[in-house]
Amino acid sequence: ASGSAPVYACRAWVNFNGQGTVAIRDSGNVSSITDTEVGRYTVNFSTAMPDGNYSATAMSFSYSTTTREQTSTYLNLQTRTTDTAAYDPNYVNVAIFR
Repeated sequence: ASGSAPVYACRAWVNFNGQGTVAIRDSGNVSSITDTEVGRYTVNFSTAMPDGNYSATAMSFSYSTTTREQTSTYLNLQTRTTDTAAYDPNYVNVAIFR
């Protein structure tokens, strides 16, 4: 990177299948994904963050992806459609910056 602004690294990332049997396609510093119920997932880190004060960016082929809880060791996500129904998207992508 160039310029005078500081550079902050991506500390963890994952691309996973959220439908049927949840499976990680590829990742960095993510040990596993847990499907807790329709549209809800827990992303578990291989190496913990210093604390839960990181920035989580998540997107999927649903209409809404939100963070429900974040700790130093995991992140809980919720995916929903436009009518706010819980939904299991085929692609879910998450990046953690700290």
